[in-house]
Amino acid sequence: MKRTFFDADRERRMAWFREARFGMFIHWGLYAVPGGVWKGRDIGGVGEWIFNSAQITVADYEPLQQQFNPVQFSAKEWVRTAKDAGMRYIVITSKHHDGFCLWDSKLTDWDVMGTPFKRDILKELAAECQKQKVKLCFYHSIMDWHHPDYLPRRGWDKRPTAEANFNRYVEYMKGQLKELLTNYGPIGIAWFDGEWEGTWTHERGEDLYKFVRSLQPSIIVNNRVDKGRQGMAGMTKGEFAGDYGTPEQEIPANGFGEGVDWESCMTLNDTWGFKSKDTHWKSAETLLKNLIDCASKGGNYLLNVGPTPEGTFPAPIVERLGMMGKWLKAHGEAIYGTQASPFPRPLSWGRVTRKGSKLYLHVFDTSQPRIVLPGLKTRIKGAHTLVGYSKPGTLQIDSRGNRTGSFSFSKERIPVPAVASPEGVALTLPERLKDQTIPVIVLELDGPPVVEATLPSQDAQGTVTLVAADAKIEGGTARYEAEKNCIGYWTDIKDTVSWEFQLTKPGNFIPELQLAAPRSAAGAQYTLEVRTGGTVTRWSGLVPDTGDWNAFQTVVLAPPPGPYALGVGRYVLRVIPKTKPGEGVMNLRSVRLKPV
Repeated sequence: MKRTFFDADRERRMAWFREARFGMFIHWGLYAVPGGVWKGRDIGGVGEWIFNSAQITVADYEPLQQQFNPVQFSAKEWVRTAKDAGMRYIVITSKHHDGFCLWDSKLTDWDVMGTPFKRDILKELAAECQKQKVKLCFYHSIMDWHHPDYLPRRGWDKRPTAEANFNRYVEYMKGQLKELLTNYGPIGIAWFDGEWEGTWTHERGEDLYKFVRSLQPSIIVNNRVDKGRQGMAGMTKGEFAGDYGTPEQEIPANGFGEGVDWESCMTLNDTWGFKSKDTHWKSAETLLKNLIDCASKGGNYLLNVGPTPEGTFPAPIVERLGMMGKWLKAHGEAIYGTQASPFPRPLSWGRVTRKGSKLYLHVFDTSQPRIVLPGLKTRIKGAHTLVGYSKPGTLQIDSRGNRTGSFSFSKERIPVPAVASPEGVALTLPERLKDQTIPVIVLELDGPPVVEATLPSQDAQGTVTLVAADAKIEGGTARYEAEKNCIGYWTDIKDTVSWEFQLTKPGNFIPELQLAAPRSAAGAQYTLEVRTGGTVTRWSGLVPDTGDWNAFQTVVLAPPPGPYALGVGRYVLRVIPKTKPGEGVMNLRSVRLKPV
């Protein structure tokens, strides 16, 4: 999807999207009524897939239409909540995989007008978005488990297929899209999904892309309109239709370079559609870090909410969005309209966004006395905090280490000492930032930032720290999980992770791994090797039971037999699994080489 030519039309269409950085995803439909429970049985998986997960027949699913009566729905309140959270656009499920439509469709009775509610939800949202100046976008599923002409059917769906005609279904879908893109004003994005089944082809995807843009030439269309998406990583490989990539439930370890647009869609808890028993809410701090992480890599953050069957947002959602909005009201300059960090990899202490000759330093770890921008060569004009910070009055730390205190900001900016050093540019953190949730420092430069590529190296104590976001991952399962800041999904022992680094001071070193694994995965064996030229030093390790996949502990490896001194030079450190008794090897957050 990376363009090697300048497309003026596409640049115009994408301008608002790149400025926005933050949007609200809404999954809402009949599936909110059962809320993850069917006939008294808790159904696993995400809420909006209950039709599929519980293997419900069409005849048994259809009565939900008469139970859908969200009398507390208020388009004004929904849009106000999104806007107050700092979200610049809303993407709502016009139709999900169950085929039910949230608007007054003239092509089917399987819509909201056939419910007791009898109100066109999308019409009300469109009017309110226009009034509050929030861009409205429509999610639309290509897959349709309800429509008699959609193929293939679910395995338990015994409706005869002899009369089914997929071409007729496509014409039905186009007719509905014409309704949506003709009767509801300007729409920002056509957000397709459900494109992976074999009946949907590249030719159909290209045709649908052209059809949608013929109705609204300025609309943006995501890459799920076609067949080029590479799994949940979400990016397109090859020549396929679509204006941007759609990573799902993950943030890439690094960005994709200038000219590649993308948006990570993620949930607030563990489901997209409402589930009454899912209370695994992410903290406001985690959500803000996700937003910043996306912006620092040149992408957008599309954060999902699943409204209740009554038509309201669950209270924990409103609370967290409110906290995000308060932080963004003070720090929006460092998010909206920014470009990706000029540094080739995320930095251990936080993230960086950029506007022209200003760098915005989002400090995740305020415990250290100084932070370093490695390889930055542009002359410094000055540094200060973006806003003033006062001590939070009710700071608390939750079980995952997130701050849950209220935010408190002022207009009094704090000067930050910044000096050039052999490592790059070093900044001394003011004491007042120690207990703050993601303070932002503005570094003003004398021109665009010039960054010289550097390898991770030793700090003042001689330690090398190698973090998950910097790792080179080889294999098909392991991947970087931005939310946990670790390498996870490591389910194949053929996968390895490695880092390049350099030593400027020789010595004997002992590796320390920060990792997590539940009892079921404990006992996995691995080798950690450090290689330079033809010389290899190896340590053996055993993964302990840390409690669960999120309970990170530091594991110190015993010295290897024989010499283990490392001299000055460039090295590659690699972690190589040997055995795996459970479902995964480990979640790995970092490796440190400490001198002894």
